[in-house]
Amino acid sequence: MGKVNRDWEAFSAEELTHLCKELAETKTGLTGSEIGYILSQIGVQDTDPGMTKWKRLFNALVNRQNQDQKGNMALAFISKALAPARFVGKQEFYTQKLESINVILAFKGLRFADDGRFHTVVKATNLSEAQARASHLKENLLKRNLHSELLRFCRAELVADNYFHAVLEATKSIAETIRTITGLTSDGATLIDEALGSDNPRIKINNFVTETEQSEQRGFVNLTKGLFGTFRNPTGHAARIIWQMSEEDALDLFTLGSYVLRRIDNRVK
Repeated sequence: MGKVNRDWEAFSAEELTHLCKELAETKTGLTGSEIGYILSQIGVQDTDPGMTKWKRLFNALVNRQNQDQKGNMALAFISKALAPARFVGKQEFYTQKLESINVILAFKGLRFADDGRFHTVVKATNLSEAQARASHLKENLLKRNLHSELLRFCRAELVADNYFHAVLEATKSIAETIRTITGLTSDGATLIDEALGSDNPRIKINNFVTETEQSEQRGFVNLTKGLFGTFRNPTGHAARIIWQMSEEDALDLFTLGSYVLRRIDNRVK
């Protein structure tokens, strides 16, 4: 769904306040002139141009909402204010804005994505659910109880539901964890061999005494190297339009990456 092409339920005063404070935040939000320009673009009267930015925006939108008895103009403002082209070179900042706005939109059954479009989602019924719904991929990942390090490394990509780069950042988290533990500086397959391979691995996932344990260690080395080779290398070097990453593939990768990190966490020390 792109433009607001149906009637949407009006926002509560609390919801509209949160939206306006986020959009007109003092340091990083819209400027006064930008607020006035967007209001004029969507045909909403700027009732109090001399007030504090967020209150100015709130008054304009709430007055129009009271007239219409629907939330369409607030959504139209969001669509203009968060148009992706306005945030070129500010990806992390943009995704943080999206996350905050989408928490409120989740109560309306909506999500605004970095494709500049509104998308319908199952309406949230409480705050925890709304916060999870702010990112569809993140919501599904949380259900799997995955390793926290994976989520920490790709927060911005998860907020934007950017599967392609979330995969890349997730595999980086595994390499960084290994380097932190071992002090090594290499990367990719070389790093895995140096840290997990050889007759006396720096990182042992078991006691590494019996033939079975040594075989398991060697299998873990191959599994981890395969993870890097299959996902990190293509995503790191192929253009996004060529390497298509579905949500299902991303979820499976995160599950595998989580397994790798948990085995490393539980290594023999």
